[in-house]
Amino acid sequence: MADRIKSPFGAYTDARDVVAGHDLAGKVAIVTGGATGIGVETARALAETGAEVVIAVRKPDLAEAAVADIAKTAKGKVSWSMLDLSSFQSIRAFAARWGERPLNLLINNAGVMACPLAYTEDGLEMQIGTNHFGHFLLSVLLAPNLTAGARRSGKTSRLVSLSSIGHRRAPMNFDDPHFRSHPYDKWESYGQAKTANALFAVGFDRRFSDQGVRANAVMPGGIFTPLQRHLPLDEQKALGWLDDDGKPRAGFKTPQQGASTSVWAAVGDELEGVGGLYLEDLAQAVPWSKEHPWAGVMPHALDPEAAERLWTLSVETTGAGG
Repeated sequence: MADRIKSPFGAYTDARDVVAGHDLAGKVAIVTGGATGIGVETARALAETGAEVVIAVRKPDLAEAAVADIAKTAKGKVSWSMLDLSSFQSIRAFAARWGERPLNLLINNAGVMACPLAYTEDGLEMQIGTNHFGHFLLSVLLAPNLTAGARRSGKTSRLVSLSSIGHRRAPMNFDDPHFRSHPYDKWESYGQAKTANALFAVGFDRRFSDQGVRANAVMPGGIFTPLQRHLPLDEQKALGWLDDDGKPRAGFKTPQQGASTSVWAAVGDELEGVGGLYLEDLAQAVPWSKEHPWAGVMPHALDPEAAERLWTLSVETTGAGG
């Protein structure tokens, strides 16, 4: 990959260092799941650089606390709006409240990992229903706002879709994506959802790049956040994430470091006019290999044919984006 896109930063750079020197005054950003974990650090970095940031979350108490905390150092306005990504009704209500307002950055950060089998109110398996289909509907409803933001600013708007190394656990199962006819496995489900997040960036970029909107997928790294809420400590130890004393193994990032690749995807000059990529450790990811199993991207997560098939399924599922 001689032409691989890289930033001047390292894997453990803080998000604040990535935005240093940027002026986002006049830009408007939405960060889903922006009240905790890497989401709040992503929102903080953008707000401290002058962007107006709206965190889209489903828990008002966490939202209020996050907004108050971010506002202490923000240069741009910070607010929150209700969004439950497991509910098409909630997503459509969010988009309706947003109206025709231009948007420059959409950070699809929220997610659920390795939960017990459950279904959304629209009958979708919870992990792919929330992580992919919810974000798909939100993004296509806000696509006109992103194109309007590009026209107003004279620079491309950007969509950031958070994937994970977990995508290596499973490609898309187009025959039974909601585990109706084969046994549920929480990690297969998570892997499929994270593959979908990467494929969505490919599909979205293909459709909207000529309208001034570029989309990339991001692997933030291993970070301990509320995302692990469904995993007992014993399981995290068995996975090798925690040592026998319950402390994170070497290689895990802080939330501030975990937010850095999302922020680079949103503001990095190296990515102007670039889309459809899978980014990791503040660079374009290398191909996955058995020698380095905890990094890189597998072909099934960037396959353009699978991206088109997923887009068709998503249109059928959500009734939007056709």
